[in-house]
Amino acid sequence: MVAAKAKESWDKFRKERDYHRMHHRRVVQEKNKLIVDLKRLKKHYEQYEPTLTELRHKYEVAMKEKMLMRLERDRYAAKAESLQKQLSQAEAKDETANSKDLTEGDDAQNRKKTLREAPWPSEDRTNPYTNSNFEVVRVAEFARTQVFKGHLGAVSHVAFHPKIPVVATACDDHTWKMWSVPEGQLVLSGEGHRDWVSGISFHPRGSLVATSSGDSTIKIWDVAKEKCKHTLTDHTQPVWACSFHDMGDFVVSCSMDQTVKAFDMMSMRCRQTFRGHVDSVNFVTFQPFSNNVLTAAGDKTISLWDLRSGLCVQTFYGHANACNHAMFNLKGDTVASCDADGIVKMWDVRVVSEFLQIDTGRHPANAANFDRSGKVLAIASGDASIKTFNIEDKVFVANLEGHEDSVQDVVFEPQANKFLISASSDATFSLWQ
Repeated sequence: MVAAKAKESWDKFRKERDYHRMHHRRVVQEKNKLIVDLKRLKKHYEQYEPTLTELRHKYEVAMKEKMLMRLERDRYAAKAESLQKQLSQAEAKDETANSKDLTEGDDAQNRKKTLREAPWPSEDRTNPYTNSNFEVVRVAEFARTQVFKGHLGAVSHVAFHPKIPVVATACDDHTWKMWSVPEGQLVLSGEGHRDWVSGISFHPRGSLVATSSGDSTIKIWDVAKEKCKHTLTDHTQPVWACSFHDMGDFVVSCSMDQTVKAFDMMSMRCRQTFRGHVDSVNFVTFQPFSNNVLTAAGDKTISLWDLRSGLCVQTFYGHANACNHAMFNLKGDTVASCDADGIVKMWDVRVVSEFLQIDTGRHPANAANFDRSGKVLAIASGDASIKTFNIEDKVFVANLEGHEDSVQDVVFEPQANKFLISASSDATFSLWQ
């Protein structure tokens, strides 16, 4: 009885063993089949890898050529406009020659010299955005969507191209670069400065780029030809920033030598030197659609200067530490200035008074920029964040974090006002939207 039961159990276990053994063999066969299929697919993929790499390279080249063609088109348009202007001047000169008998050689030489220089911009221009209202940017919904790593040092400044979706960056690695946005593909790289590049500015037509550097020079670059057009060497110490006038005939620069200089883009010589600050001038820009130059200096002041006369129009006092940056809103009636104590002050230019003070914390406020509406301010902070502030409601909106080191500059996209770009000492610049 016991033997029969044991035999029955043995038969049962043997059947189960045979079943599992057969199942195991089937699994091994399927595994081997899958391995063979994977090897075949991998080999098949490797055949297409060179084609994919070639197509990727062709796409990058095509994108670069597309950007360069746009820049070339803008350059030719600017050239045509310049020729038209020269033709008008020549016709005016002929009429003057017919009406007057100019015989003295010195007068003729002075007249030629005048033609070579750009005329001072007119003072009776009006700001077309004075009565405009734009949608307020929704910075509360912003998040960092892309990080661009293309430099070997701190990215000190960022600027948008006036006509096409391209952004330019200035870096401590002695280079400046142009990138397509939002893709972040490299369009152009400029090398030639012997020290850090501190500032960058686009010509209003987009055909030229001005860069300032620690080598005490400002370089003017021809974007289409991808080379330096001229080097301005009038400053005696490192140059912190540069900015084109909205008509494109003048570029201003500020330096550690305590001066601001205005250069004529036709004669490529210094036409005006602004003296009055008693410490390094850290930033310079133009008031929109005017002849006023705005400066921020290490002597704790910001000042307005007249381009034509070189005289100081107004000085704003109130900061307790060096001013790093100052910027107008689009309407040109409000200035935001920031200092090394992390204080940002808002000034009403029309009544020459401070109307708001923003404390961003114990870290320096390196830069501040308005959105297109002029109601939101983005502040680049030394604590590696971007602090956004609603000027109308007088409240902080969002603290954008993600950089690993101090944020050096921040700027809103000027056309659609849908995103902003930040530059940081962590050798990256980021897109937030």
